[in-house]
Amino acid sequence: MRDQFLLDPTVTFLNHGSFGACPKPVFETYQHWQLELERQPVEFLGRRFDNLMDQARARLADYLHAPADSLIFVPNATAGVNTVARSLNLQPGDEILTTDHEYGACDLTWQFVSRQTGAVYIHHPVPLPVTTHADFVESFWSAVTPRTRVIFISHITSPTALIFPVAEICYRARAAGILTIVDGAHAPGQIPLDLAAIGADAYTGNCHKWLCAPKGAAFLVVRPELHDQINPLIVSWGDMNETLTFVNRNQWQGTREPSAFLSVPAAIDFQQAHHWDEVRLRCHQMASDMRGRLAELFDLPPICPDSPEWFAQMIAAPLPPCDPAILKTRLYDEFRVEVPIVTWGGNHYVRVSFQGYNTPADADALVDALQKILC
Repeated sequence: MRDQFLLDPTVTFLNHGSFGACPKPVFETYQHWQLELERQPVEFLGRRFDNLMDQARARLADYLHAPADSLIFVPNATAGVNTVARSLNLQPGDEILTTDHEYGACDLTWQFVSRQTGAVYIHHPVPLPVTTHADFVESFWSAVTPRTRVIFISHITSPTALIFPVAEICYRARAAGILTIVDGAHAPGQIPLDLAAIGADAYTGNCHKWLCAPKGAAFLVVRPELHDQINPLIVSWGDMNETLTFVNRNQWQGTREPSAFLSVPAAIDFQQAHHWDEVRLRCHQMASDMRGRLAELFDLPPICPDSPEWFAQMIAAPLPPCDPAILKTRLYDEFRVEVPIVTWGGNHYVRVSFQGYNTPADADALVDALQKILC
């Protein structure tokens, strides 16, 4: 499928997890919307905008198994987290419980909110290697206290590429009266999603990563009971609407380019046309094989069981002692391999993503480069 993407053919691209990659047909749809906007900006934004956005939202909501009137588009998952976190009426001493595997920008968001409100942001350690989802849930839940007001947790972690059992956490939290906010930045397109089954109070995810939409397309889904509590990051003309709904308060935030949002249905169509369930299985197998090869190469055990319960198309594998900045630079400059080197818990990992355009030859190129540099 490499010819379906716009990626530089001279680069072994194993970093889909950072910013994604957009297929040619989806990018053409994106450019079509940009041209439509520029052809008659007033008609597009003044007369067509709401209807076009509503259609795109409805298509994405159906894909996610979520109500369309509970879904808004945001530019990225970090904006989704900010929208919810900065709307909450937290009090001094309230606790926000999370793990130590969260994405740095979202950690900074909660630290900002804590400084503003006096709430306490608590990282519950999840040591590696992990064992079972049941063990994870029991360990994480042991950190809940009478002061816990919010649970913030990744569906698939950024530094360690682990799938967390968010549905069980959300189920327990609802019974305990605790608000749940799930960072699903890496989930849409990488794993099947049923937001109704997950049951989070708020779930945000990127469409520009594993769903392969253009950059700047993401979503936030909020339970209806919380709609009135969630304020837009930007107050604009939506707050003048006669019927003040969650969608119209957040959909119009001043003049902005909606082409990425409007291209999300094309990304869904692309993956459906290319039998994406089969693509995901193939990519998962390459990820599984890569874990084994790197564990053998460096004599370092994997960070989780070899199971789709814990990882999908992206894995993090431990590395021997090294300078991560130098390693990343050499991988790209000398071997033209694009892959992130992650530092977590004082140790270094290579985080490898496999998408439909990757082949076993890409995995071979990474293993060969790491062997030459580190062995």
